[in-house]
Amino acid sequence: MDSISNSDENSDMGYQPSASSLDQTDQSPTETTSYSILSGESFAYCRTSSVTSAFSEHTDDNSCSETASPNCWPGMKTPTRAALSRLGMKPHRYTLDEKRQDEETIDLELELMKERFSKLLLGEDMSGSGKGVCTAVTISNAITNLYASVFGQHQKLEPLRHDKKLMWRREMNCLLSVCDYIVEFAPALQTLKDGTTLEVMTSRPRSDIYINLPALRKLDTMLLDILDSFKETEFWYADPGSTSGNSTRSGSFRRIIQPQPQRVDEKWWLPIPCVSSTGLSEKAKKHLLQKRDCAYQIHKASLSINNSILAEMEIPESYIETLPKSGKASVGDTIYRYMYTTEKFYPDCLLDSLDIGSEHEALEFADKVEASMHTWRRKCVTHSKSSWDVVKDFVSEIDRNDKNNVLAARAETLLFCLKQRYPELSQTTLDTSKIQYNKDVGQAILESYSRVLEGLAFNIVAWIEDVLFVHKTMRRNQQTSCG
Repeated sequence: MDSISNSDENSDMGYQPSASSLDQTDQSPTETTSYSILSGESFAYCRTSSVTSAFSEHTDDNSCSETASPNCWPGMKTPTRAALSRLGMKPHRYTLDEKRQDEETIDLELELMKERFSKLLLGEDMSGSGKGVCTAVTISNAITNLYASVFGQHQKLEPLRHDKKLMWRREMNCLLSVCDYIVEFAPALQTLKDGTTLEVMTSRPRSDIYINLPALRKLDTMLLDILDSFKETEFWYADPGSTSGNSTRSGSFRRIIQPQPQRVDEKWWLPIPCVSSTGLSEKAKKHLLQKRDCAYQIHKASLSINNSILAEMEIPESYIETLPKSGKASVGDTIYRYMYTTEKFYPDCLLDSLDIGSEHEALEFADKVEASMHTWRRKCVTHSKSSWDVVKDFVSEIDRNDKNNVLAARAETLLFCLKQRYPELSQTTLDTSKIQYNKDVGQAILESYSRVLEGLAFNIVAWIEDVLFVHKTMRRNQQTSCG
């Protein structure tokens, strides 16, 4: 992706979220029984909704290890004391009424904890018959639904509500605590008191979790800090139904902004950013540009982590069974001929020649290219001949393998360029299949965590772009009227 310039002229030419991306979290998590955190414009893997829970976890940002552990489970020694220790409850002196109220709150929180962990263990199958989804998918759904509960109604550049922030931190700490017990064994040297050196096996965090989880936690904190930086602003939001543009702190910008390309697909219920008739001050504009660049870099980082985790996931057999027998049949004769016959492959030129008018068409084309890529790769691996044909067809065999390798590499390049051109493109069929059939709990946590952070960062960039667009339009109108 191209970097974003801080200049006023390039603020419209940098990271340009589409109009449909402005409402990726415009649904309420309590309205439906099947919920996708972001709309189809960002990622389309649907999740089952969950009730709003309240893990009373210690909310320190750096308390990754201070999370729920098996010591808190029923049947263990002193479960109440262990649970309260994990909840961060310390003994204080209370009056009788305060103590009774605090005990009732603790009991409620413990019941909610039991309910949520029961759902995780049951795999969302409340019948208890063992027909629920695997643990990896359950935790992935839990992270996705938690994001919906916390950020589903947050559609403005303003700090997150205090109770929502506490909910996000304590419940993420509980869900991420699973990673503390995903370890791998490695040899290490241990020196005894008599000086004897022994080689022993020690446990350490699994490498992918050790590398990616701290980075994701840092990106999470940075995104919340960006929202907290908009406590006092020179812009405000009008109610979606407002049509008056005369008042000082209210009014709709829809009359001005609607003809612009950025609002072609505007949804009427989204809040509308407004600024004064003179626009923003230089200090406010500089602050917006700085936070936009920061959110954009966070989006790139979380997207990179998500792509790397998805690439490591195994391709499910259900997807392999749906692959076409011929990659040519999937992408079409014209594209196949260009990919195979051209000496130098230019994916951008190929994309320019295609009539892709919407993100839906781009996603459909991405599915075809990805299917062809894996078809050609499988032919390279599985294609073999009997011994008596090896000598006779040696040359043609090399040519065929070279052809499949070239086509697979060019398809991968084409798919990469397509995703670069449409950064808000939702997940492909292969990606959703990997998430649905994945059984690795660590990969499920990293994938879902990076995905929701990617969506939040994308939304923040879109909200900032909206405010900057309003500012530019007001300045332009002011200059026109003065001229």
